[in-house]
Amino acid sequence: MPDSNSSALRQLRIGHTPDADDAFMFYGFVSEQVVIPGCEIVHELTTIDALNRRAWSDDPLEVTAISVHAYFSLRERYELLGVGTSVGRGYGPRLLSRNLKTVDELEGKRIALPGPWTTATLAARLLLPPFIEIQLRFDEIIDAILSGEVDAGVIIHEEQLTFEERGLRLLCDLGAVFAERHEGLPLPLGVNCVRQDLDPELKRAIADNYRKSIQIGFAQREKAMEYSAPFGRGAPVELLDRFVAMYVNDDCLAMNADVVRAVQILENGYNAHSVKSPIL
Repeated sequence: MPDSNSSALRQLRIGHTPDADDAFMFYGFVSEQVVIPGCEIVHELTTIDALNRRAWSDDPLEVTAISVHAYFSLRERYELLGVGTSVGRGYGPRLLSRNLKTVDELEGKRIALPGPWTTATLAARLLLPPFIEIQLRFDEIIDAILSGEVDAGVIIHEEQLTFEERGLRLLCDLGAVFAERHEGLPLPLGVNCVRQDLDPELKRAIADNYRKSIQIGFAQREKAMEYSAPFGRGAPVELLDRFVAMYVNDDCLAMNADVVRAVQILENGYNAHSVKSPIL
């Protein structure tokens, strides 16, 4: 006979990316050191672009990572969880090219972006000269630059640290440009959200235990990195450790006032910008 306790568990679907930084944050859950009482956690892993689209679907996940950019159009469906936020302090998505030498050369050029609702796309729209958008999967962008399909591209994930090995030039770091234009503010990139229709007590339990999972990763860093390494797409462990440290830190435990202020600035730019991407 099935166990009566397990059969009564509520399925709680949590969407996040199959990347080393997200894997690190969920180490406490996957190692079963953290549970959400009354819930069976189901991890749904896919790209941030796909998670953004899923959040708009007829079957939205109970908890999901989405881009800050996407959150602005999803407020009626989701609220911020307040933990697990991905923040670049003086760094962020990087704009690369093979042939262009300066940002001034970008006007009218083809720039590859990693999804219409990613924060990388919003930041590029707000911070760069007018350009032609070419939306691609994040892992197709470097090859598109090298082949000449696009003139430049905005990259995310580990390739931010390895692009020079592919013979590409850094035109600018969007996180650094954002900080220069907004009094040193960080660039919030991704947030974790919980559906508005969930019970308030369950929402608190999700946030509290998500925070505990991150703290366990900090306390057991070697084991958490060992778990995260297979999600690094073959990158060396030393590089992955550096990448994880960039995006899994104290900003993941709570949204500081400067992060909230930066989110507001991005939302003002989103509201004022003439280009709004459709959800497909």
